Amino acid sequence: MHMADAMISPAVGATMYVASGLVAAYSIRKIRKEEDFKKKIPTMGVMGAFVFATQMVNFTIPGTGSSGHLCGGLLLSSILGPFAGFLSMIGVLLIQCLFFADGGLLALGANVWNMAFYGCFIGSLIWKLVMKKGMTKGRIILASLVGCVLTLQLGAFSVTLETLASGITELPFGTFVATMQPIHLVIGLIEGFITAAVLCFVYEARPEMLWSGTQKTEKQAKFSYKKTITILACLLVIIGGGMSLLASSNPDGLEWSIEQITGDTEVEGRNDAAHETAESIQSATSFLPDYTFKDSESTIGTSVSGIVGCIITVVFLMTVGYIIKMKRKKGNTVNEQN
Repeated sequence: MHMADAMISPAVGATMYVASGLVAAYSIRKIRKEEDFKKKIPTMGVMGAFVFATQMVNFTIPGTGSSGHLCGGLLLSSILGPFAGFLSMIGVLLIQCLFFADGGLLALGANVWNMAFYGCFIGSLIWKLVMKKGMTKGRIILASLVGCVLTLQLGAFSVTLETLASGITELPFGTFVATMQPIHLVIGLIEGFITAAVLCFVYEARPEMLWSGTQKTEKQAKFSYKKTITILACLLVIIGGGMSLLASSNPDGLEWSIEQITGDTEVEGRNDAAHETAESIQSATSFLPDYTFKDSESTIGTSVSGIVGCIITVVFLMTVGYIIKMKRKKGNTVNEQN
């Protein structure tokens, strides 16, 4: 559901940057108050990279000619909580945008809102409500399915609102909504089952890793924290470096919806200063555009992109986590001196 810059006006793009930025600032403020945040930092890195890897694997939607991929907001927030999950999703989307030209730079604020805000905050609310009476595999599956379907529906609808506000006449609002919502309903269901499978594994391996897990279940862990993280890290390498080669070549839900209306998977580009500046920056920073080597169709580029992207994501998110932790410690020291 990564929006390209052509789908959004500078005014709408700036508005969504402000909205997403305010939520990010609030999330950092809340994280600094979490006593156990230090323990989450390695998990932020590994799970953020896991989402990066799984987003490279588009699955075919039978009978449609479309494909979809995991968004990952609910998955992250179910393990990290909404605030650390939201920041992790921002890291994933930022890396995809700058280094792999996946999603527009001008549209980044909108993509964060559509894919991270709903997935992490609405998703975590659904997770918390379902787990209110205790955590079980059945409730994990239910929360995953309901959460993924609802948050993808909200994200898809936001895309149509943003294109409407941007004056994209090629995509009439009513027709665009009627095309976007059904295909993302199916994608949401598939994502729900994938998310449930990952979360059920974590529940069996190390249940206290799940958000609020220590308060909601007395289930004994089968693996140590280190072993669980190691297994997830191995999986993301396999997914990003190997399974990404098997990704569907069909257009994703957003591209497919545009194609159904316009006959093309993209809308006509804009030539104003904001769009040209965003494009020039992204062209300069993306060293593996579209997850492959520049001017090459070699499949090796896809594997390299998956592995490199995962490494960058782990390093970036852990660095961000430790910076937040250090600022929190510094703030506590100042308060004690006062």
